[in-house]
Amino acid sequence: MKRALLKLSGEFLAGSGAFGVDPDATKRLATEIAAAQSRGVELAVVIGAGNFWRGAQQGAGMDPATADYVGMLATVMNAVVFQDALESQGVTTRVMSAISMQEVAEPYIRRRALRHFEKGRVVLFGGGTGNPFFTTDTAAALRALEIDAEAVLMAKNAVDGVYDDDPRTNPDARKYASLSYLDVLNKDLKVMDATAISLCMGRGMPVHVFDVFQEGALQRLLAGEAVGTRIAPESETTFA
Repeated sequence: MKRALLKLSGEFLAGSGAFGVDPDATKRLATEIAAAQSRGVELAVVIGAGNFWRGAQQGAGMDPATADYVGMLATVMNAVVFQDALESQGVTTRVMSAISMQEVAEPYIRRRALRHFEKGRVVLFGGGTGNPFFTTDTAAALRALEIDAEAVLMAKNAVDGVYDDDPRTNPDARKYASLSYLDVLNKDLKVMDATAISLCMGRGMPVHVFDVFQEGALQRLLAGEAVGTRIAPESETTFA
């Protein structure tokens, strides 16, 4: 791949803790991305906010739009934290936010983002889409399409793809090697939310689901190897 967008959940930064940022987990993740970026691949990153804020929990009883805005602010916090971790690994980065906060992030401008890629920088997109009622999955799909990425890489922790049941509780769960977009929706497989997968389906954007902490998985995926589960226009639903 020449250019890809990596979607991370906020929980990656929390490590074994349930809240906040674990420096060791964040450094480990930054090391994986630095190694992948050193191959010359242009990378963008979208990080969720689950380590700081979940609207359905902390935002219970709040106006839904207000709760979503708080979550969007938390994604910028994570982007700034991860920027520091990446730059400690020698990776030049830029944080771009869909919500204006010029002291800590550039405003999201598509052409400026493309210029950052030309300069060899990793771009972290914060602030979601800038609108309530859309998840960071949808933000990842939208930004991937806007920057002409070749794929959305959905990173998981300790799960190496999409299964027909939860492999952590069902030892007989089967992993999919490939999936059609419609089967993801019809089987409610929770790969990403329905709006995001529909957006990818409408534009033929491939989605790869993989374990980011599996040694070398991200680098192999970017090199074109079959890693995890692939969801793409030409894909039929098959098991590994």
